[in-house]
Formats: sequence, C-alpha cells, structure tokens
Amino acid sequence: MADTGRQSMTDKAASSVKPDSQKSMTEQVGDKMKGMSDSVASTLQPQSEKSTTQKVGDTMSGNSNEGQESLMEKAKHATGMGDSETK
Repeated sequence: MADTGRQSMTDKAASSVKPDSQKSMTEQVGDKMKGMSDSVASTLQPQSEKSTTQKVGDTMSGNSNEGQESLMEKAKHATGMGDSETK
C-alpha cells in the first residue's frame, strides 16, 4: 500500500508492463504526469516518514531523483519496450 499522496506499486507496475508503443497519447501523458507527481512527492516526503513498502517502491522505481534511469525503465529499454529516448 502506498503512502498518502503516492502512486501505488500496482499502478506503477501496470503502467510499466505495457509497452509505450501500445499506449495512446493520453495514456503516455497520464503515466508521465503520475510519475512526475510521485517523484515530487517522494522528494518532499522525508525518508523517516516513509513506510517500508514505500521505501522499497521508491528504490525499485528509481525515485532517488539523481538523474538516473529507474530499474523499471532500464528493464523496458533492455527488452525493447521503452521509448527510444535515453537518459
């Protein structure tokens, strides 16, 4: 279960499983907005206030905000499911 104001790990997984090439423009924009919102929430929420589940989710999704690709994005690129843009 996600902390208040955060995207659930189920939602994150569902959006990362479907290849970007099969998503409508609306889905892609929605995923991008949700990701950005969750990233901001991750940055603003102190580590000491995060649940263990949220800490794990942040680690898996790359919400460390250090300009690195998340593990999910790396996996999508490795399987050819991500967009062609690289970080």
